[in-house]
Amino acid sequence: MNTEATIFIIDDDPAIRDSLTLMVVQEGFTVSTFESAEAFLESFQTERFGCAIVDLRMSGMDGMQLQEMLTKHHIQLPIIFLTGHGDIPMSVRAIRAGAIDFLTKPVTREKLMTSVRFALIESERILTERATHQSVQSHLAELTERERDVMALAVQGHSNKEIARQLGISHRTVEIHKSKVMHKTGATNLLDLARIAHEGDL
Repeated sequence: MNTEATIFIIDDDPAIRDSLTLMVVQEGFTVSTFESAEAFLESFQTERFGCAIVDLRMSGMDGMQLQEMLTKHHIQLPIIFLTGHGDIPMSVRAIRAGAIDFLTKPVTREKLMTSVRFALIESERILTERATHQSVQSHLAELTERERDVMALAVQGHSNKEIARQLGISHRTVEIHKSKVMHKTGATNLLDLARIAHEGDL
């Protein structure tokens, strides 16, 4: 995991950036530093695997605003907030908005790296879910409109006879469509097909 992950450090204090970078690099991780949230947003690529250590209070866009911007653009990057000015309401707000942790400066390497490793586990989960979703969408894209109709009714629990009546087609045609749906999606049973439909937002 260490060789693949990138730890993004976003802080407008050069000394803090250097200190955090040293801590993280000594643990074997790749680091990418930014002096502002704006600079980070300009260069960030959504497929990157890692997490961000973000200073809460920065000139320009602050840490909370960065978090809001990432959420707005559906960018799921685990964030660890680091600040010397934190308070309880602010930390609660940050965590509720999806932050992994809220640490106060100065932070020990042990505490920081515990949060980083937890954040990377979350990042890996996000990437796995994204890959699964993309795979499901790819399979669903192969379905014809009629096959999608049959699938939608099937996962709702309708029998072949009911599906045939609702769609105005024969019972045999429903069976053929359902067989093609199972083959194209790779579903092994109706429960599996329902899971695929859910993951594909069908």
